[in-house]
Amino acid sequence: MENNYSYAEFLKAVGKNSSSLQSEKLLNDIYMDLFLNHIHRQQTKERLMGLIDLSLDCRDAQAFHMHSESLRKLEEVN
Repeated sequence: MENNYSYAEFLKAVGKNSSSLQSEKLLNDIYMDLFLNHIHRQQTKERLMGLIDLSLDCRDAQAFHMHSESLRKLEEVN
């Protein structure tokens, strides 16, 4: 899911000799990748928050720390 689009690729796609269809497709791919990454990150965050709540309800300190650390790392990336 993680595509690394370069500025050079984009310039090549929107260059004089390139069709607008090719540059439109590249932009659509970039937007779709960004959207899917956002949705994945959001769902992962919600799942981790649910697991943190469950570990608190069960008084499971080890699970709480593990899930809290995972959530912290996820939010660090943003």
